Amino acid sequence: MLCIKHRSTDPYFNIATDEFIFKHLKKDCFMLWQNDNAIIVGKHQNALAEINLDYVKEHDIKVVRRLSGGGAVYHDMGNLNFTFTRTSDQENDLVDFKRYTQPIIAVLQEMGVNAEFSGRNDIMIEGKKFSGNAEHVFKNKVMHHGTLLFSSNMPNISGALKINPLKYKDRAVKSVPKRVTNIQDHLPEQMTVEEFADRIMDYIVRNYEDCRPYEFTEEDLAKIEQIKKDKYQTWEWNFGYSPNYNFKQGVKTAGGLLEMNMNVEQGIIQELKIQGDFFHIRDISEIEEALKDTPHEEHKIREVLNQFNLADYFKDISADDLIAAMF
Repeated sequence: MLCIKHRSTDPYFNIATDEFIFKHLKKDCFMLWQNDNAIIVGKHQNALAEINLDYVKEHDIKVVRRLSGGGAVYHDMGNLNFTFTRTSDQENDLVDFKRYTQPIIAVLQEMGVNAEFSGRNDIMIEGKKFSGNAEHVFKNKVMHHGTLLFSSNMPNISGALKINPLKYKDRAVKSVPKRVTNIQDHLPEQMTVEEFADRIMDYIVRNYEDCRPYEFTEEDLAKIEQIKKDKYQTWEWNFGYSPNYNFKQGVKTAGGLLEMNMNVEQGIIQELKIQGDFFHIRDISEIEEALKDTPHEEHKIREVLNQFNLADYFKDISADDLIAAMF
């Protein structure tokens, strides 16, 4: 098994790296890695419905969709991620959350921490979650990856992932909030996240056959960079891939209450209706029509709105007000 300590903290590059070791390295792999300031959403989730967009923009948090299902998670440099890739000839031997979380539990128990597997895919300490896990299977190969909250910023976790559930109506997989904890708070002696990563890697090397360290080659890194550019850095994958949804939100403006109603398919606005108790001047259906077939993405929407002198349509309502009502 190839053992990889991945040094990049770029979330777009790192999620591309997960795909690379899964699809392009034939040998089984174990990898440790960290993302800085990112929300990673499950493959089948509505990305916008999982995040607090204002908080994400204010704190420059990257939003990246991964290959596997499950819920959204916040990553910072106090969080450690691990990935296993494994090939098996037995189909029913691939999906096994306990198999891949066992090394983490064993390391913590060696350190005197009573960690245990819980529910469908979590690892807990004293009833609080510190690790969520997800898997992706293709043919005879599985990729299992998980988070390990070591010393993460808890206010950022709750702030970045807090969303008003009334805005979105869809059938996407929703994240389920749970009480969470940091591993560091339960250790009998303090250590850094780097030292904790070393403990895990040492355990893997001691307990798995044919382990050897692996460094990505220049060719590997070039391929990962290409995957990042073609897929994981694109709006089409991170937001456009979202399931179809209906969106409704009202905001107060200087011109009165503004309510936005939208139907969105594959990230593209299909239907849009602007309502409220504001005063309009020209027929706003011209703006509603212009916004159809536009990605539900701020920059693209502003490009459309900039084609209009909004003062000719709305009294005391700005482009910023319209944008605020749409997210």
